[in-house]
Amino acid sequence: SMAKQNVTLGRFHLEGIPAAPRGIPQIEVTFDIDVNGIVNVSAKDLATNKEQKITITSSSGLSSEDIDNMVRDAEKFADEDRMAKETAEARNEGDSMVYQAEKAIKDFEEKIDADLIDKLRDAKEELANALAGEDTELIKSKTEAATAALYEVTAKAYEQNPPGDDSGEASADGVYDADFDVADEGEK
Repeated sequence: SMAKQNVTLGRFHLEGIPAAPRGIPQIEVTFDIDVNGIVNVSAKDLATNKEQKITITSSSGLSSEDIDNMVRDAEKFADEDRMAKETAEARNEGDSMVYQAEKAIKDFEEKIDADLIDKLRDAKEELANALAGEDTELIKSKTEAATAALYEVTAKAYEQNPPGDDSGEASADGVYDADFDVADEGEK
């Protein structure tokens, strides 16, 4: 909804980005405006280095009076725009947390205490309900609660099965896993 007052100056598509889980792709977008009012826009997928560019000249159909009016409107509505941005960011964080919570429930449901999973499930549902409304502060607080519940679940999962739990004991085939340091010949 923040883009509704924008004027389309040009379009391009960034194609060939491989499918990835939500939140993983990283797209770098650059806007350069030169002294003649020419806008160069580029978008680059950081994983594949695929890039698209577009150059927009001043023939956008806007008069200098139109541009001046738009600048005044932008200054006039800066607070509303800031609040809209804050709401959009809170919603994005909330949506991301719902996704992460669903994934954690699926991954750990059979592995850790049902009470912790239920707590995370409840926090996720409360967050989803908050996201259905318009209260930004409620979305933020429910996101924080879901984040805390998610941390509890993941901490318990790692506590029960710590990464790199190699104690140096022999496996069934008599092979030992151990940590060691290589010393220089002069240190022997």
